[in-house]
Amino acid sequence: MTSLSLFDLIAVLLVLTAAFGWINHVLLKLPQTIGLLVMALLASFVLLGIELAFPQLALYEDAVSVLKQVDFQSTLLDGMLAFLLFAGALHVNFDAMRSRLGIITIMATGGVLLSTLLVGSGLWLLASLLGVPMPFIWALVFGTLISPTDPVAVLSTLKQVKMPAALESVMTGESLFNDGVGVVLFTVVLAAATSFGGEGLDPLHVGELFLLEAVGGGLLGLAAGYLCYRAMRAIDDYPVEVLISLALVTGLYALASKLHMSGPIAVVVAGLLVGHRGPVDALSDQTQRFLFGFWTLIDEILNSVLFLLIGLEVLVLRFDVSFIVLAVATIPLVLAARFVSVAMPVTMLRWRTSVSHGAIRVLTWGGLRGGISVALALSLPESDIKTVILAATYAVVVFTIIVQGLTLAPLVRRIVD
Repeated sequence: MTSLSLFDLIAVLLVLTAAFGWINHVLLKLPQTIGLLVMALLASFVLLGIELAFPQLALYEDAVSVLKQVDFQSTLLDGMLAFLLFAGALHVNFDAMRSRLGIITIMATGGVLLSTLLVGSGLWLLASLLGVPMPFIWALVFGTLISPTDPVAVLSTLKQVKMPAALESVMTGESLFNDGVGVVLFTVVLAAATSFGGEGLDPLHVGELFLLEAVGGGLLGLAAGYLCYRAMRAIDDYPVEVLISLALVTGLYALASKLHMSGPIAVVVAGLLVGHRGPVDALSDQTQRFLFGFWTLIDEILNSVLFLLIGLEVLVLRFDVSFIVLAVATIPLVLAARFVSVAMPVTMLRWRTSVSHGAIRVLTWGGLRGGISVALALSLPESDIKTVILAATYAVVVFTIIVQGLTLAPLVRRIVD
């Protein structure tokens, strides 16, 4: 198949998203994002079956050819993520989140570190038992990319679940901030694995990178968000103010990347500031209606396309069947690590932060993984280890989105009632 233009690729993705979305709405009646993922997975398996039954047909090759022109890693991490995080942060109840900032901070930092160590150690032991070569440092790499909850998947699922306000604010705040911490850890541990075989993992260097990326990104987002808030406050013209918000997201994310700071954390902080302060004294009722409506629509469209792509990636990621047992065994391992990394901070801070009954169970089961983990796994250098990590990552992501995502609401209802 000949190479498609950028417009052609966008057209194909939007047509598939709209068609699968309609079928899901009429037949499956699942939540939009989960339904799209299920539809895309089914379509992928059908194409794989056609390839096996009728190898002379070129349907599978044509589909793979199109998908390979979509760089999933770059599309998500260098494009869609900035818009999705800003849209999510814009609608957050900042006052509710601020009252639980302590537990959110510990879960987004210490929780990610603890989960990384537990998952990495567990995967290394599992691989050894199953006879799969897996150096410990590479098991840690997997721990860094799978431990943070995915803000896109979490926020998308929370729209469908009636969650107690306290739990919702903790889940939202953790998911918005821990991916930035996870990306920093992933970058450092991957550098140690590729350059020094694990010998160059310097805690001091990790701390310096964290300060530059996480804290620097937060301060940059605070400054840029305040500047745009003041600019919006000075006028009352909703087309210009929507344009300012777009400039804030794109310009801030690009600038953070150039300064080697965390773009995700920067746009989250900016979104929280604009969403919290804007309605108070900067945005008229008309501007609020258009601005928040615009970003809600952007969020829904990009979410739909992203979950479609996650399902279709099965066509490109030709997994080695010999790694299926290890990949499936990784699912309970990640859940166990999530339970421990949630239980410790919740138990430690229960005396000073009010949390709902059953909070540990809900936060554990609600720790969804998504496209960010897949994108980070795809960024690994080509090797046999990458194949193992990709299989494990995809197994965890699909399980959390479909199984945990669909059963979170019944779990919350049972605990709350």
